[in-house]
Amino acid sequence: MMADKPRPRPIPAISLAADPASVRQRLTMLEHLLEGLVTIPGINRRIGLDVMFDLIPAAGSAAGAIMGAYMLWEARNLGMTRGQMARMIGNVGIDFGLGLIPWVGAIPDYFFRSNTRNLKIIKRHLDRHHPASAIIDEGPRAKP
Repeated sequence: MMADKPRPRPIPAISLAADPASVRQRLTMLEHLLEGLVTIPGINRRIGLDVMFDLIPAAGSAAGAIMGAYMLWEARNLGMTRGQMARMIGNVGIDFGLGLIPWVGAIPDYFFRSNTRNLKIIKRHLDRHHPASAIIDEGPRAKP
């Protein structure tokens, strides 16, 4: 008899609702997609589409910035302060600028991880203003 193959983990349903818990879930999934999609064998570090996009000169950096801007749009809809928004815009701007350096820009972008930084800012805001949304914080990296 053949050994049972491990079943892939089901992808959680993503709600398009505007409530804070749904926003938290969407942004956690987006951050995972942009910053932690694939594990590099040997060094056990994760990379996502953001670093992969940087390998495409100019257009890739723009695509990463557009996807990062979605987080800004969600943050604005949550009513985050101008100071928080300015920090997040700065993170996306630095990420975009680093990505404009052909090929080499992927290296500093790998370490900067603007989307992870922005998600931390958003989660801090949600924890302070919408603590009930933290219960749903079970993203792709959640431990069983």
